[in-house]
Amino acid sequence: MSLRRYAHLTLLLLGLLTLLSVYSVAQLRFNYNFNDFYPAGDPDLDYYQGYTQRFGNDNDYLLLGVEAPAGKTVFDPAFLAQVDSLTQLARRQRHVLQVTSPTTLANTVVEGLGAFSLPYLHPREPARRADDSTLIYRTPGLVGNVFSPDARAVALVLQITPDLTKPPGDSLFAALRGGITRLGLPDERVHFAGKLVAQSVFVDRLKWELVVFMSLSVLLVTGLLWLTFRTWWGVVLPLIVVLGAILWGLGVMSAFGVSIDLMTALLPLMLFVVGMSDTIHIISRYVSELGYGASKKDALRVTIKESGFGSGLSALTTSLGFFTLMTSTIRPIHNFGLFTGVAVILAFVLSFTLLPAMLVLLGKPQLREPRRQGHSWDGVLGRMFRTVLLRRRLIFTVSGLVLATAIGLSTRVRINSSLLDDLSKNDPVRQDFAFFERQFAGVRPFEMELKPAPGRDIYDLAVLQETERIEAYLQNTYGLRFAASPVTLVKSVRKALNGGGLAEYRLPTDTLELQRLRSKLRLFRKKAEFSALALPDGSAGRLTGRMADVGSIRADALNDALRRHLRATVDSTVLRTRLTGSSNLIDKNNENLTLNMIQGMAIDVLMVTLIVLALFKSLRMTIVVLIPNLLPIIVVAGVMGLAGVNMKVSTSIIFTIAFGIAVDDTIHFISKLRLTLGKEPDIFKAVRRTYLLAGKAVITTSLILVGGFSTLLFSKFDGTFYVGLLIGLTLLFGVVAELTLLPLLILYFYKRPALKAAPVVPDALSELDGKAGR
Repeated sequence: MSLRRYAHLTLLLLGLLTLLSVYSVAQLRFNYNFNDFYPAGDPDLDYYQGYTQRFGNDNDYLLLGVEAPAGKTVFDPAFLAQVDSLTQLARRQRHVLQVTSPTTLANTVVEGLGAFSLPYLHPREPARRADDSTLIYRTPGLVGNVFSPDARAVALVLQITPDLTKPPGDSLFAALRGGITRLGLPDERVHFAGKLVAQSVFVDRLKWELVVFMSLSVLLVTGLLWLTFRTWWGVVLPLIVVLGAILWGLGVMSAFGVSIDLMTALLPLMLFVVGMSDTIHIISRYVSELGYGASKKDALRVTIKESGFGSGLSALTTSLGFFTLMTSTIRPIHNFGLFTGVAVILAFVLSFTLLPAMLVLLGKPQLREPRRQGHSWDGVLGRMFRTVLLRRRLIFTVSGLVLATAIGLSTRVRINSSLLDDLSKNDPVRQDFAFFERQFAGVRPFEMELKPAPGRDIYDLAVLQETERIEAYLQNTYGLRFAASPVTLVKSVRKALNGGGLAEYRLPTDTLELQRLRSKLRLFRKKAEFSALALPDGSAGRLTGRMADVGSIRADALNDALRRHLRATVDSTVLRTRLTGSSNLIDKNNENLTLNMIQGMAIDVLMVTLIVLALFKSLRMTIVVLIPNLLPIIVVAGVMGLAGVNMKVSTSIIFTIAFGIAVDDTIHFISKLRLTLGKEPDIFKAVRRTYLLAGKAVITTSLILVGGFSTLLFSKFDGTFYVGLLIGLTLLFGVVAELTLLPLLILYFYKRPALKAAPVVPDALSELDGKAGR
């Protein structure tokens, strides 16, 4: 069967598989569940899931803050009328279960068989304004939760349907926005916070940025391909191969029921820039063979033979860089590593099936320049190689100084994250969240389960007293700005039974008084605020609150101090406690980041070591290959330390991915060197020839990789921005090390197993020095 027939059959088969992938990709959906970022398989996650079944989620709420007009306070009648209208609008929304608002708050008083609710505010009675404000600012739980301390803003707390997904969440958000506009409230005086806000904004931006990044990458890569090959097929064929690989990768992901989330959304861009490597190496080698006078058939044969081995190894190491992310306990990172690694392998398969088939059918291309000009890269690379040899002492000295400095700076990198650390400080969403940090209790939830000892329940007086002491510590030392627990329920009922006076807002002094209260507590058990803080049978309770988002480092220190305090002061024969909640789980991710990163890097280094040992049977050569690839990683760690960039979920993937990609060109280089050594007995000449053969592809692929990742610098997410910046820097430093350190290290330290005498390289280098001196 002729080559052309094979090519047609190949294209037909690949076309059918691509159509199947297109169908599968059409089924892809965006995943809006931020709970996926909790550490999978962690015992604390299992505990929290049981906790939410008992008490509900700690982030199923929406905060709506409204500032009073300039020069007025929140007690202005016209402002309160607007707030009340907004409250009624919120109550009518389908997915709003409960609204806590300044205009609906009431002081409950129980008299006889009846209960009366006396409103805190009387906006139509100006004479009562002073008394109203005095009562409000003396009542625990109102200031910082509903009223700001400076009386310039109020907050509505909307309890929403648990785990509300994005489409209905967007509808609720739009309805509230529309009502605010109709009420004439300026946007700059209205602020939103909560998971619903982050969910809506993050995903919408994610979709937009995905389109922008891919568009910019296509334009950039197209330009670089044109500058490199100066032919239409040198541009179109790589694009077809890589876009096909993206479709296949997304199709596989869809077939396994995985949706696009904040991490897997990076797969198309990653694959677009990374998948170009093999196509560029193939076309560069193909063009070189044609330029040296080979026929089309011979050029393809040599290209496939000599590029296939190196490309296969580089695809293996690159995909491994992604596969090592599967060690992460964070499901989106695990999925991103798995399916991007699979897609890299698919890109390799297409590069050596689809691309050769298209080249066969294309016919022998006409080179646009004659041979003596068409290989001007040889002259450029030859001069670079000579300069590297002549400046070897300078290169080694600078590399050593850079390494030492980078190691010192890298010790300043800290593992720290906050709830919105992927948004810049000037982002409107982050500014809205900051508003609630300044004016109210904050946005970071706090959760602790209270478990009475056997023989007691949550309303036992000793249990309540222990809980009250814990609350005091949390508010006075820990930094909790708002807290609610079964103690809050008992104090509120006692106050209601004693005329509603503030002096009565306290725990009973003896068990006899508590027994009278317990009979009244049963009347309120079905109310939402009671069921959210204590189980109906009193077997467990919840201490919940909000605080400022202090970051994971500070939160870990606070939690350690809290646990020591609880062990030292709480009587375990009365009450047992356990920290839980979404914030606690997010903080736990940090404990695994370092371990996952070390595991990933260790697997990468081990695989590269095994590959080099298999190729050269030399431990020296293994060290030679690892040095120029680990050096850029350490330098970028130093850059992070210098710039104050923290290690967090979004930036933890940088090192394993960057190493896996950066070592790609090294694998190509040493695989070509191995082939060249089989034909060229002199090591010096073999290294020089390899430098000339691989140099163009190394430079071109590195430019495309750096350029592709640089498009992420336009992201509004800090995490995505730093992924683009730091991986781009790693690859930039990597290509410099590839073209300077790597050939020198090979010349100095590599010895053929059969040769026992000293290598001839130093003599060759001395000869070059002599020529330079003359």
